[in-house]
Amino acid sequence: MSANNKQYSDSHALVLPWKTRISVSAVSAVTDAFLRSDGTINRRILSLLDVKARPNPNPVKGVKSSDITVDASRNLWFRLFVPTADTASTSTSTYLPVVIFFHGGGFTFLSPSSFAYDAVCRRFARTLPAVVISVNYRLSPEHRYPSQYDDGFDVIQYLNHRSSSELKQLPDFADLSKCFLAGDSAGANLAHHVAVRASQEGTQLQVVKIIGLISIQPFFGGEERTDSELRLRKSPIVSLERTDWLWKVFLPPGSDKDHEAVNVSGPNAVDISGLEYPETVVFVAGFDPLQDRQRSYYEWLKKSGKRVRLIEYPDMMHAFYIFPELPQSSQLIAQVKEFVSHRCSSTMPEDCTL
Repeated sequence: MSANNKQYSDSHALVLPWKTRISVSAVSAVTDAFLRSDGTINRRILSLLDVKARPNPNPVKGVKSSDITVDASRNLWFRLFVPTADTASTSTSTYLPVVIFFHGGGFTFLSPSSFAYDAVCRRFARTLPAVVISVNYRLSPEHRYPSQYDDGFDVIQYLNHRSSSELKQLPDFADLSKCFLAGDSAGANLAHHVAVRASQEGTQLQVVKIIGLISIQPFFGGEERTDSELRLRKSPIVSLERTDWLWKVFLPPGSDKDHEAVNVSGPNAVDISGLEYPETVVFVAGFDPLQDRQRSYYEWLKKSGKRVRLIEYPDMMHAFYIFPELPQSSQLIAQVKEFVSHRCSSTMPEDCTL
């Protein structure tokens, strides 16, 4: 971590509007209440507290949504967000890019229908504009690694192996050759590993072309504690105790946090130097205990010869962008829009210029 950021977070308190502070405190309290010492979780009660948003076939704020099943046997589905013609007309292109989004929640909580993630994906669809596919993947502790990664990649394969006539749910203006992987926290971890697998597949993906990765405060870890983890160990949402529990119930029994799924730039990291890994933007916050891991990820991508940009929010905490009342939330979404526009223009300006 840079000295400037360390100085800032050491000498400043996290300042949030009262509404956000109450919401963050509630999320932290609910999370702690359901982390049992035996590694189990009470899904029935938790589901009562996870406020859901229904899909909207009739547009709401310029975006309509629907749920599409990929594999009912494992409850693999995605919520499709499609901007209306009026919203999509803000683009100068005939086609819109596709953003495949993975929600956060430590691999244990939430879904695409959770109110906060329904709202943020709707914002992405409207603002970028883009067709957004928000994936419902299996959760731990009931389903451990690599279930989540398998689900994420299988959605890519589902899109790739279906002809346009079979994917009638997608609008005609959805351009699968201009796909972005995106996610926050655990979802950004998932997006990274799906990107690696997709890069390893190479020519197997004929329809889906991944041209960018949007990594919002990715959830990474490791055996050796970092400075930010120790200094911000009692942070809201991702305290050290919570993240230790989440990794324990996610990883295969007997694994430690230097597993390649957790410490992606550590001793067991997958060598991506020879892969066509997509250009990436990484978002980091100054009051996020995971920030040192995220900067290490950024540096590792650079050393691996990949194009990557780091954007910092020194006065924000983990998951800040899902709180729309924060001006930094709108700023981040505007920066995602800029990144998507840049990547589309770089690959084929005539097809996808936003």
